[in-house]
Amino acid sequence: MEQIVAISGTTPLLQLRGIEKRFVQPVDLAGRLANLLGAKNRPAVVHAVAGVDLEVRSGEVIGVVGESGCGKSTLGRVVADISPASAGEVRYRGRRLQDMSRSERRAYALGVQMIFQNPMASLNPRMRVLDIIGEAPVVHGIVRASQKADYVAQLMRQVGLDPDYGQRYPHQFSGGQRQRIGVARALALKPQLIVCDEAVAALDVSIQAQVLNLFLELRREFDLTYLFISHNLGVVGHISDRVVIMYLGRVVEVAPTQVIFSRPNHPYTQALLSELPTLETRRRSYQPIKGELPSPLRPPSGCSFHPRCPRAMARCQVEMPALRNLGTGHASACHLNDAPLPTVPEFL
Repeated sequence: MEQIVAISGTTPLLQLRGIEKRFVQPVDLAGRLANLLGAKNRPAVVHAVAGVDLEVRSGEVIGVVGESGCGKSTLGRVVADISPASAGEVRYRGRRLQDMSRSERRAYALGVQMIFQNPMASLNPRMRVLDIIGEAPVVHGIVRASQKADYVAQLMRQVGLDPDYGQRYPHQFSGGQRQRIGVARALALKPQLIVCDEAVAALDVSIQAQVLNLFLELRREFDLTYLFISHNLGVVGHISDRVVIMYLGRVVEVAPTQVIFSRPNHPYTQALLSELPTLETRRRSYQPIKGELPSPLRPPSGCSFHPRCPRAMARCQVEMPALRNLGTGHASACHLNDAPLPTVPEFL
């Protein structure tokens, strides 16, 4: 895969090179017994992330979009060092994770935090909010134990929560409030990069807007960098500087947000945008993407999107397209960029 061109000459905060993540399901007992009789059962391998290259600049908000099962959450967990990559390298401020000393690795663990999709599942139901937010900063020496209460109160104010609620448990809060607790917990370790994994997907639309505005306010206040993972292009368009489109573990298009919405190149991106509701008054017929996302256990040959692509050609079935630079920070993985383009159907 070709390297995505950097935006500027400075060293990126985060660099991903050829990141792969494989999950292996061993052959079960019945399969092993069948192998003794001549069967050829083999371990099942899921390629959740298959060769992703990405650069994230300090202060940027990168939106990662795709259908469920495309590997975007797995990529976020690799970035947050929750799930190590099977292949490839992660660089933070120019240093490879594999080459970091123990102190550097600790700094990375503190500097990259994650906000999870389901706030109730990610908060310990037996801990009070004061301890959920304040435990890690005390353990890592960011504040003294005697300063914990004041530190947590300050964080709760910054995310729009009453500090008097610090003695409550997670079940005593609404969904939006629990998500704010998750944001405060991430901020407590003074991170540079926050991975937001579907951070507003479980919230009502009105609460989503509040949390998104909170993210933008915190970005300005703390100079934060976000990797914002979502299946909702509308949400990503509101908060992101650049958008990465993933399909079946691969990046198929990446571009500044305005370019993605005005000049999408890849047929998959075009199809996603065609399903996005708008405020236009003229009648529109919404056409869902045909077919289902293929199984990562048995991905299609060639271009992964070709079984569902309305513009697929014979070459797409046998050859995987490379991610090509189209200029101005725009890259796309489609064979149509190598040939004269046919008449483009109206997607928007």
